[in-house]
Amino acid sequence: MRETLINIKTVQLDFASKKEDVIELVTEGLFYEEGDFSILSYDESEISGMKGTKTTLTIKEGFVSMKKNGSNTSLMEFEKGKRYKSSYKTPYGDMSMEILTKDVSITKEINPFNIEINIEYEIIVKGFLEGKNKMHIMVS
Repeated sequence: MRETLINIKTVQLDFASKKEDVIELVTEGLFYEEGDFSILSYDESEISGMKGTKTTLTIKEGFVSMKKNGSNTSLMEFEKGKRYKSSYKTPYGDMSMEILTKDVSITKEINPFNIEINIEYEIIVKGFLEGKNKMHIMVS
């Protein structure tokens, strides 16, 4: 297990309002390998609006799973061309969520240790949001 620095930038386009939001987060986390998977975990902060939530990414060639546990709970799975349905649980109630992944790219260098993840996906959170997201994650 290794401590690491994680930089996450998400660009979200809301289809209804045509408004684009950019959220950037730099945080410390833990990285380790488990079989064919790379595991990355970090604690969310007030900036992300999810303080009290732990996020764990499970990374494998062409696939990323993002699980949140705590004050907010969700499971988002990203695999190019695949559609995943799950629920998003918040202190204000539960919402159904659907994700269609347009692209996933993972670049991994062990020496020096770096991972770069790019994910493009469409998301529908029933009754709340329908949009397109781009997520860029740098681990160093």
